[in-house]
Amino acid sequence: MSQPESAEHTAMVSLTSQPPRRGIRRWVKDPWRKPRILETITWAYLAWSLLPVLIAIMISFNGGRSNSTQQGFSIQWWYGNPQGANTSLWTDPDLHAALFQSLRLSFLVMVIAVPLGVAFAIGLDRWRGRVAGTANFAMLLSFVMPEIIIGVAMFLVFSYLLKFVLLGTNAEILGLVTFQLSYPVIIVRARLLSIGKEYEEAAMDLGAPPTQAVRRVLLPLLYPAIFASFALVFADTIDDFVTVNYLSGPASSEPLSIKIYTAARASPTPAVNAAATFMLVATTMMITIGYVAYRRATRGQRGGGVGEFVQI
Repeated sequence: MSQPESAEHTAMVSLTSQPPRRGIRRWVKDPWRKPRILETITWAYLAWSLLPVLIAIMISFNGGRSNSTQQGFSIQWWYGNPQGANTSLWTDPDLHAALFQSLRLSFLVMVIAVPLGVAFAIGLDRWRGRVAGTANFAMLLSFVMPEIIIGVAMFLVFSYLLKFVLLGTNAEILGLVTFQLSYPVIIVRARLLSIGKEYEEAAMDLGAPPTQAVRRVLLPLLYPAIFASFALVFADTIDDFVTVNYLSGPASSEPLSIKIYTAARASPTPAVNAAATFMLVATTMMITIGYVAYRRATRGQRGGGVGEFVQI
């Protein structure tokens, strides 16, 4: 081995014998490293988001009146007469009425907005022309428009133009339906784009009239989107504050969100935490039911064709 080759061989051996560099630059550039920074940020975000909610839920079962210190465990702020007064969620007349008002609004808005949204989505999917484009733009505009603008606009309309619609439950339902209508339209239209028109055309080729093709073929295929729309509209309505804040009339028409906001700015008791926990549980349960219904509906549709939905 010549002298230059020997020197080169010695340099290569010395380089390979050195331990790998463990500097910050190598650690940053290694794409296969364990993402400790991302994991830390994720866990920190979850803790920052969920810990206040968990603390609020824990306070709702407080044995004392404090809204900041846990003093034992009790359900007196959910159902009972703490300190001899009707101040629990179920026994306080104001909170009790607001609870049922929130459920009433959520149910009515859900059963009105979702069928209208499904019909609107099918119409937009089948409709062509400038008028259809204008209707689609109006629907998207209501979706991206800030809710406070819709609330103020509906308040002015009912106060100065449509004076026969009194502020209260009726005005709240109309305002919430106007705001929530875009959600089922967008969800159902996305489902329509993934389905296509082949199933309807096949059903009509087999002799089904258009109405029967829509009722017995298209709507069963839209069930996952419809279930998701029901869950989303209910969950978004039960904790709505902006729209109902402008359109509520007498105290009996104020939902739970307004009562919580009003009480939190005064001297709240753990009953307010119980009310907020109820809203959280109701929203989570509705989302879970919608998700389970969606999975079951899509599981049934993956293995079937037109003959599974229509019998001509």
